[in-house]
Amino acid sequence: MIKDDISTILGNLKSLSCKGKTVLITGGAGFLGSWLCEALLEQDARVLCFDNFASGLESNISAFNKHKNFKFFRQDVSETLHCPEKVDLAFHLASRASPFEFEKYPLEILKANTVGIVNTLEVARIHGARFIFTSTSETYGNPAVVPTPESYFGNVNSVGVRGCYDESKRCGEAYVVAYLKQYNLDVRIARIFNTYGPRMRGDDIYGRVIPRFIAQAVNNEPITVFGDGTQTRSFCYVTDQIEGILRLATIDEARGQIINIGNDEEIQILKLASIIKDLTGSRSQIVFEPLPQDDPARRRPDLTRAKQILNWKPKVNTKQGLAATIEWNQFR
Repeated sequence: MIKDDISTILGNLKSLSCKGKTVLITGGAGFLGSWLCEALLEQDARVLCFDNFASGLESNISAFNKHKNFKFFRQDVSETLHCPEKVDLAFHLASRASPFEFEKYPLEILKANTVGIVNTLEVARIHGARFIFTSTSETYGNPAVVPTPESYFGNVNSVGVRGCYDESKRCGEAYVVAYLKQYNLDVRIARIFNTYGPRMRGDDIYGRVIPRFIAQAVNNEPITVFGDGTQTRSFCYVTDQIEGILRLATIDEARGQIINIGNDEEIQILKLASIIKDLTGSRSQIVFEPLPQDDPARRRPDLTRAKQILNWKPKVNTKQGLAATIEWNQFR
């Protein structure tokens, strides 16, 4: 299934390619990182993957270890990165990202998106490499403007439970822009909205809402919805997300740009639970738990910049993506 999805991504990219380039990826064993590694290897790029398996999985990249163009470095990005080869592109994806990790690992999250991003930016500066930072819709906090454009400054509680992630990503963006201004480094920022698909973890504190709902549904366990379920999210299937990130990385006109990449199909969480229950034929009951602190009421990206600059828009609707993700979870 993943091989077919990678082929779809490359087919959509057409002539946009990183063939022959050496690419550094921090967080390369994570959900999005491993997809990015695989897509780049299929484009005949050389991939240098850095990860410490804090939340990424060795199994996500084990199939790449015998590939002649893949090299893995087990390292925490908050320590100085020693890159043994000249790099053409550098992607910074390394960071814990599950809301359930924010209380347990706030310092690691803060360091990954501040110290870690400076370490990766320094590699890019030394090698004259193009730099891509995967930021987040969390920089908008609980937005007062929906659909939310990149020009919106955000509504973030800096000392709340989500602050370690939200504010470190905002700080990371400031570092990226500073390297553009001070060193004229070719930088790009993707503000990623909720993404899902094969390889996304659904276990323990790493569990995100879609894989968690799927796991609960297929096991006929209660599906746990926080609050009353009327809060919304916009879920982007992984093939669309990776295509968007690679377009951001390869299109010259994207230099210095901050671009939302996500699906603008907004859905209530309670509706999401019902769809997953129906798709899995589950006997699960939907139960309600207290809403976490500072949980955003709505999430929907304004995709105007992505459409104009990247010639990109999502192609996979929510039901299609959910069906594919459920199939992968059942037969992997």
